This record gives sequence, structure tokens and C-alpha cells, in this order.
Amino acid sequence: MARLKVTQVKSGISGKQNQRDTLRSLGLKRIGDVVVIEDRPELVGMVKTIPHLVSVEEVE
Repeated sequence: MARLKVTQVKSGISGKQNQRDTLRSLGLKRIGDVVVIEDRPELVGMVKTIPHLVSVEEVE
């Protein structure tokens, strides 16, 4: 199964509460944090709610 590397590139401070909660639930706390997640629909949906705050790369 494919994996995705998600990097936080912007702060979530001025965002809506659900966007801040999504960052936290992905394990991102500060700019520059990186997490590797599975390419599952529920996790991809979470990433799609905050595309302006993160960058996503595919990892093999």
C-alpha cells in the first residue's frame, strides 16, 4: 500500500477550529513537522481539508 509524507508548511493559528483539530489528529504540531501516513480514504480526506497548510508527497 502506498504511503504519503505530509509536511506542515503553514501555521494553523488563524484557521478554523476543524482545521486546527485536523492538524493535531494527523500528528502535526508546528511548521516543519513531518508524518508518514497510509494512503487510506479517511486519512486522505483529512489531508484534503487542509491543503493550504500542508504539502504532500508519495513515499515508496
